[in-house]
Amino acid sequence: MIRRDAILFAGLGVLILALAVWLKVPTTIQLLVTASAYALIALGLNVQWGYAGLFNVGVMGFLMVGGASVVFVSYPLNDAFWSSDGPFMLLKAIIAAIAGGLLIWGVTRIPKTGSLKKVRGFLLVVAWAVAYVVYRSQIDPAAVLIEEKAGFVGGLGLHPLFGWAAGGVMAGIIAYVIGKICLGLRSDYLAIATIGISEIIRALIKNMDWLTRGTLTVSPIPWPTPLPADIAAAGMDDATMSVILARSGFLAVTVILIAVIFFFLQRAYNGPWGRMMRAIRDNHVAAGAIGKNVTKRELEIFVLGAILMGIGGAILATYVQILDPSGYQPINHTFIVWVMIIVGGAGNNWGALFGAVFIYIVWTISEPASLVLFSMISDLSEGAGIGAIPDIESRALQMRVFVLGLVITFALRYAPQGMIPERVRTDD
Repeated sequence: MIRRDAILFAGLGVLILALAVWLKVPTTIQLLVTASAYALIALGLNVQWGYAGLFNVGVMGFLMVGGASVVFVSYPLNDAFWSSDGPFMLLKAIIAAIAGGLLIWGVTRIPKTGSLKKVRGFLLVVAWAVAYVVYRSQIDPAAVLIEEKAGFVGGLGLHPLFGWAAGGVMAGIIAYVIGKICLGLRSDYLAIATIGISEIIRALIKNMDWLTRGTLTVSPIPWPTPLPADIAAAGMDDATMSVILARSGFLAVTVILIAVIFFFLQRAYNGPWGRMMRAIRDNHVAAGAIGKNVTKRELEIFVLGAILMGIGGAILATYVQILDPSGYQPINHTFIVWVMIIVGGAGNNWGALFGAVFIYIVWTISEPASLVLFSMISDLSEGAGIGAIPDIESRALQMRVFVLGLVITFALRYAPQGMIPERVRTDD
């Protein structure tokens, strides 16, 4: 089986070399950078689904959180915001939110037995209402002032790597809250809940103009490595080589990051923790019966997977240098990640890596390849007097979904467990 894996990765390498010849080196490196970000996201989903069987269909929400976080941490300081009353008013809103959270937490501490049992639900509703009113009384005037005086908050001007880390932390915090609420649900209900929460996150980021500029977008987000313009300014006269060096530097950072994370994931998966998670995934009732805290462990792995997704989302936003909430679509930022896991192999980190790179390449090149094919067929049909194919560009774009559907169909037919399926080592 190891030989089969080596052949698959070798074939993937040949495909990448062919792309370098066809699409040229700068475009191929750009494709690999984006594919590496998706590889990290796929590893996060593989942790949740492949390790623990958690059906998370809200991947897009965590990617948006990562993108918004890297903007807040790494975008340059907005002097108009810091010189206004915005920071002070925002601080009051944060204090109000913390006070409201403490109020709600205090009500939840009321025992569910005794004389207060009957009024506990009513008090909880009142606590939520009071917390909401107090918070809105502070955040609304703050948002109005920030949008009028400064446009939006801006960033902290820190290195983008801190922004990537912040994206992971924020995604982990949100995943913890979601997990505390939703992980008691069955897999189908968990999927519905995560879809809803993902859409809520998208709506918030899209409409919180004071924080993210909403549909006005934020750009340019700085790179962790020199940009092509920086390399050209340092004395590189060849514009193409400047692009290649800049994109290669960015790719090197992402590859190193993935290698470190992959190493620790493999260690965890092959150790006692990984065996425990697989036991919970395969039979959570039996795992609970032998003393394992199933809910706590599922929450733990849900947060871990979300952290990786948040970092991947931050990398995507950093590379394109823009945060555009309208550009996030479920098919591009959730469905395709699931296809990567299905085709690559759930429960196998090597499969997740292979599936991420392979599927992203297929997704990307299917449009230009279809455009070339349709153009050839159109020329032949026109020469034969049948007529040219209309709207070739739009038809080629639609072929991306068709080709991806074919890949899924063949994968489920001939490799239902993935091209590199999970392999559990047993000790005799």
